[in-house]
Amino acid sequence: MVCCFALVGDVAYTAVDAKPKSTLALQRVTNLGAQPAASLMVDHYEDDWSQLWWVRLDGTARIIESATASEEAHTSLQAKYAQYAEVAIPGPVIALDIHSWRMWP
Repeated sequence: MVCCFALVGDVAYTAVDAKPKSTLALQRVTNLGAQPAASLMVDHYEDDWSQLWWVRLDGTARIIESATASEEAHTSLQAKYAQYAEVAIPGPVIALDIHSWRMWP
């Protein structure tokens, strides 16, 4: 799965946005409610494999559904992705409280 995210201190935010989906009740949100241990993998690909890298953020995920509580996430996502100023974020926000990270190379 590919996701848009914003990093604020030790928290990574992502949201269920208004891009076409059959429902806002996504399985990934349900899964995080049942098992909050989660990782976010960010990678960079190049045809020149010596330029490959990845970073994995490990932590505890929580679902933020209230508009007030998700204001920091919305602001951060809008600052990183101009489209979020025009595209609604009608679904829940996922916050990943980062406990550790790994990288390669």
